[in-house]
Amino acid sequence: METLDFDACYRAVSARDARFDGRFYTAVKTTRIYCRPICPARTPSSRNVRFYRHAASAEAAGFRPCKRCRPELSPGDPGWDVRGDLVGRALRLIDDGAADERGVAGLAARLHITERHLHRLFVAELGVGPLAVARTKRLLLAKQLLTETALPVTDVAFAAGFGSVRQFNAAMQATYGFTPSEMRATAHRPGVPAALRLRLNWREPYDVEGLFAFLAARAIPGLESVDGGSYVRVIPGGTITLTPGRGHVVLEASLDDTRQLARVVARCRRLLDLDADPAAISEALGSTSLAPLVAARPGLRVPGAFDGFELAVRAIVGQQISVAGARTLLGRIVARAGRFPTAEEMAEMDLSALGLTTRRVATLRDLAGRVASGEIDLDGGQDPADAVAALLRVPGIGPWTAGYISLRALRDPDAWPSGDLVLVKRMDALGIPQDHLERWRPWRAYAALHLWSSS
Repeated sequence: METLDFDACYRAVSARDARFDGRFYTAVKTTRIYCRPICPARTPSSRNVRFYRHAASAEAAGFRPCKRCRPELSPGDPGWDVRGDLVGRALRLIDDGAADERGVAGLAARLHITERHLHRLFVAELGVGPLAVARTKRLLLAKQLLTETALPVTDVAFAAGFGSVRQFNAAMQATYGFTPSEMRATAHRPGVPAALRLRLNWREPYDVEGLFAFLAARAIPGLESVDGGSYVRVIPGGTITLTPGRGHVVLEASLDDTRQLARVVARCRRLLDLDADPAAISEALGSTSLAPLVAARPGLRVPGAFDGFELAVRAIVGQQISVAGARTLLGRIVARAGRFPTAEEMAEMDLSALGLTTRRVATLRDLAGRVASGEIDLDGGQDPADAVAALLRVPGIGPWTAGYISLRALRDPDAWPSGDLVLVKRMDALGIPQDHLERWRPWRAYAALHLWSSS
């Protein structure tokens, strides 16, 4: 298992350094509690602490989450996004609820490896298996729901991904030492809304205005809108509203099936790039020819996607036309389908008389068929390089389209939409040679956003 640098971790805890929030957890042997690095409690003696890379590792060792700093509110560890390896992809799929729906065997199948190999990788990296990680994710989400909402305990159990209330009660009692009802009795405050309303924390700095402006300019009529500072969209089985707060985004969800909540939370975090590491990005790009842009827009994020296939369709429809023109065509697709169609639906959908060229229709149908068959996985299960290679085999998808999909849907921080005319013009206007692209690795996706936003 990859070991943490004890001295570096202890210095971060002593300074309550927010840059390390979500990267590791501090377990205190005397209290049997584990905390975030930013916990306001008095820093424990170094002889009484251990450090763990994941909350599941701390819980497996017998520690309970701190009620003061609330580990369930930690932003995700950005290190996995940079690596994009099997464990990183598996963690993203667990966040997306894949293990809850299909079990560890189904999770391994999605990654095209054996369950045994997946377990071995997790133990080597995190010290615990994927089942323990999924269980901790469920428990921490349940803890947040019990604390921040007035949802009935039964609804909390299913929203967090538990198969039954009995299983939920047993897991809470065994891991935390108290029942859900006992936690609700101590945590609930009068006036807490009964709706699904949760805080999604970010790392500072965060250019929330820039990201929401990007989404507003590309909002598809009938599907999404940005109004009064909030982003609102229709999702399968409900609607979501995302509203910026101080250090967090408030997610309000109306769902027909609350068991989809874990997936909704994970996809909202990806959409808003909440788990990025702005300090590392700024340090790397701030020492290059992009330094003035980085200084002007601290905390710039790469807008992600709520659904990978949807983003790929956006990219194809938007080829060589204006953003406004793409919005119009996409709005027609939504109007005809009644919502944004799935890959399976688009493969059979009538796309005539929408203003799409014959070639675009053929490309959309080909892509839809490949996604529906599982050949291309745009929601985290496939290695980004393999997914890009598969996208390039689709007639009508070239390097720009594949790069744009990789940048937003696949969350590759080093993706670059080759041949983008705006990027070429901005680099020329700023006197930046094309060979500087190599100097921006592994953050070329963020370099692209800085150049786009400066135009």
